[in-house]
Amino acid sequence: YVHLHNHTQYSLLDGLTKVPPLISRIQQMGMSAVAMTDHGTMSGAIEFYQSANAEGIKPIIGMEAYVAPRAHTEKDPSKDRQYFHLTMLVMDDKGYKNLMALSTIANLEGFYYKPRIDRQLLEKYNQGLIVLSGCIGGEVSDALRQGQYEQAREVAGWYKKVFGDRYYIELQDHGHPAHPTSWAEQTRVNQQLLKISAELDIPAVVTCDAHYLNHEDQEAHEILLCVQTGAFLTDENRFSLKEFELHVADPKDIIKRWGHNHPELILNTQKIANRCSVNIELGNILIPEFPTPKNETEKSLLEKQVWQGLVWRYKGMERQKSLTLTAAMARALLDEETVARAEYELEIVNKMGFNGYFLIVGDFINWGKDQGIVFGPGRGSAASSILAYAMRITEIDP
Repeated sequence: YVHLHNHTQYSLLDGLTKVPPLISRIQQMGMSAVAMTDHGTMSGAIEFYQSANAEGIKPIIGMEAYVAPRAHTEKDPSKDRQYFHLTMLVMDDKGYKNLMALSTIANLEGFYYKPRIDRQLLEKYNQGLIVLSGCIGGEVSDALRQGQYEQAREVAGWYKKVFGDRYYIELQDHGHPAHPTSWAEQTRVNQQLLKISAELDIPAVVTCDAHYLNHEDQEAHEILLCVQTGAFLTDENRFSLKEFELHVADPKDIIKRWGHNHPELILNTQKIANRCSVNIELGNILIPEFPTPKNETEKSLLEKQVWQGLVWRYKGMERQKSLTLTAAMARALLDEETVARAEYELEIVNKMGFNGYFLIVGDFINWGKDQGIVFGPGRGSAASSILAYAMRITEIDP
């Protein structure tokens, strides 16, 4: 068995589990892989990837996405406040890039109460992703909960059409009658999910939707939910999950509950884990390329901006006039000491591959200063740079 639905502290004010203890717990239980599926974010992915690999556990990077009922850009309070959960797992390197794209779009364009995506985006970025139908807040389970069986079938059919054999029906462990905190409504939904799975030939899995590590963490998790909702533990009508056990369950207990009648729900979790493999290159400098005018490189553009800026700073020329000078013209107006210092810094910056970095920082700081936004004069090693002073990044003459 492999846990495919887990929330960590990166599910802000909702998940309590920290990543290193999660990996240790998985290792102690004799498991070889685990997934991380935080709400609408991948912000913990790198810590998770590094921690799991360091301990010989396969990391399955994922996200529990929020799917908008209409387009992700629609924000009508009467129609768009509802959203559906969807468990998404990275299968390969392409899937990792696609899930990052979906997470970015959800947060920058689709945010309305939650960071949302929609079906059109799922179609566009489906490659390399494995999808589970979600908890009781998923679109399939929600329709079943409302007594809309045909609607649930239709939704599951759409996902199967888009994702093919990368789509799985997700049942929740606390819907098993033998679960310590069995929930009758989840049991009813689970039975219908199994029916849809058989009718549409969609494989199914069982997950635990863990929000904290151990059973004894439940009280601390309740306090966390109080912080999230601005409530007190003594509030009778506060949002609570105390009636559920949402810890990272021992696989022996899950197998004991499900293994006899539905072994496929257990085995499919391992099949999914076997399909997932991602390689993230770490330690590289990932600076975006700065868009340059025709016949200019990042190196030549930086040099021109520096020479122009030095003429403005040290020769009293108006800034707008200095920007009309060529690099050669500007440099010819400067004294030897200034030129020697600038050449020394430009050589180091070029050798380190930081030409684009200086252009990017100079671009947003100059824009900000032109809008009247207040910036500090500079700090740290940047305050001793004649390049930064020439480009108006700092205001300290080194």
